[in-house]
Amino acid sequence: MNDSLPEEVLRFLRRSALAAPDEVPAAQTLAGGVSSDIWRVDLRSGPVCVKRALPRLRVAQLWEAPVERNAFERRWMEIAALAVPGIAPRVLAHDDAGYFAMEYLDGARFRLWKEELHAGRADPEVARSVGARLVRVHAATARREDLARVFATDSSFHAIRLEPYLLASARAHPGLAPALQALAERTAQTRLALVHGDVSPKNILIGPAGPVFLDAECAWYGDPAFDLAFVLNHLLLKCLWTPGATAALLACFDALAGQYLRAVDWEAKAALESRAASLLPGLLIARVDGKSPVEYLQAAADKDRVRRVARELLLAPPARLEQVRDAWRGS
Repeated sequence: MNDSLPEEVLRFLRRSALAAPDEVPAAQTLAGGVSSDIWRVDLRSGPVCVKRALPRLRVAQLWEAPVERNAFERRWMEIAALAVPGIAPRVLAHDDAGYFAMEYLDGARFRLWKEELHAGRADPEVARSVGARLVRVHAATARREDLARVFATDSSFHAIRLEPYLLASARAHPGLAPALQALAERTAQTRLALVHGDVSPKNILIGPAGPVFLDAECAWYGDPAFDLAFVLNHLLLKCLWTPGATAALLACFDALAGQYLRAVDWEAKAALESRAASLLPGLLIARVDGKSPVEYLQAAADKDRVRRVARELLLAPPARLEQVRDAWRGS
């Protein structure tokens, strides 16, 4: 806990009255993010987490994004917590310079879902609770014109999600470009609920009272099917990272999808499922050939498997999520 805390962070904490004027707290830079600087700061009143968005993400390819996304992340956390208390860390302070402080969640009590899955502890009940919490946020924010105005972050979502995932993959695979471009266009034009945009196991803590969602930098008023497809995509990819847990991971896929779809009440379930199912193969190939490939897929055979399944489903789009699961299981 001896990292040097940038002076501007300390000034933010003092301006916010979280730190006393004479306080010089110990700090630790937290790892794990490519899009933000994050610190744990040990104040006299207890530890807090401070976050600042970066204008250029830490990835191999050039990937820039507006730092204003930090404010929308903080707003997502506040609004989601009204729908599902405890779904996100409590926001403690924020400013107009791109900083915000939130409660620090101790790793002794909150387990990272990504690490649990990698260890083979793929519990369908945990997946079901993730689906239940996610759909409650979507249901509570669906068809809300006030939120649509607040989260009109189309340009940011394009820069952080559609361009580096779907459109970058289209450039890598000209034969699949029409399908991938059509998915990007449909997603961009669908505005139904408040979307988190990065529902990934690396951004979900399993706590005593249920899953806690982190890193809502991609928050956008748009297509809730994106969130559903995004998290299900990770459950499929984890089968290649932890092959021994494949059956349990696919059971998590079914549990999460089933719990989510049962609670959809703002549109026809079949319509949302069709969008999620057809988007999922685009997200699959994006995590191999887009700007943000998953770090644990290194073997050529694994990458080729992803491309093969994604290509098949992009050329013959599925309408049901079970079709995606079956194609993956049979590949």
